[in-house]
Amino acid sequence: MAGHSQFKNIMHRKGAQDARRARAFAKLIREITVSARTGLPDPAANPRLRAAVQAARVANMTRDTVDRAIKRAAAPGPGEDYVEVRYEGYGPYGVAIIIETLTDNRNRSAADLRSMLSKAGGAMGETNSVAFQFEHLGVVRYPAGAATPDAMLDAAIDAGAADVESTEDGHEIRTAMEDLFAVRDALETHFGPAESAKLEWRPNATIELDEDRARDILKLIDALDEHDDVQTVYANFDVPEAVMQRLSA
Repeated sequence: MAGHSQFKNIMHRKGAQDARRARAFAKLIREITVSARTGLPDPAANPRLRAAVQAARVANMTRDTVDRAIKRAAAPGPGEDYVEVRYEGYGPYGVAIIIETLTDNRNRSAADLRSMLSKAGGAMGETNSVAFQFEHLGVVRYPAGAATPDAMLDAAIDAGAADVESTEDGHEIRTAMEDLFAVRDALETHFGPAESAKLEWRPNATIELDEDRARDILKLIDALDEHDDVQTVYANFDVPEAVMQRLSA
């Protein structure tokens, strides 16, 4: 019975991993399609599409899947008229949350997300109700092995970046929103394609959570992230490393 239980646990975890991978691919495909539709369907001439295609490659998406997503932009099917909508609100404990979506039904997305926030003890807000607590900036990422910290810093400064943070996990180059793709292109001449290059929301200050509160917030963030229309979720909380280790155990 122990062996059988272990097998079922392994299959359950594999199923969960496959589901997460499928959701991640669906979000990448939607971003590729929208990027191609809002500009030229050529990554070389469309900076946003180029970033989306690179993200897909990092996620090991096949070239055929990427090409199909680009072609879908030229002839979208029913229910594929996606628009970008940003929702803002609060989770429990006063945690500010920004939810970026690509949706073909604003009313459905708003109703679903409002319900999820409410059930978790939070509330949906108006546009810009929490954005002032964040900075909107460009972020380019490279693996640690792409360059030494000094080489990355020198190249980033020359490219016009605002800041660089290099750790054993990799290099993170921060830029003004309008400089993102110019900095990315300049760095690629030195270090090759970046792991990612995108606009992000960074909190100006964070709320530190204990274990119980962190469990509640992480459950909400996971639920929001699993929604089909949601592309990215940002929040202004911080969880101490020791707490995260206990929650991950």
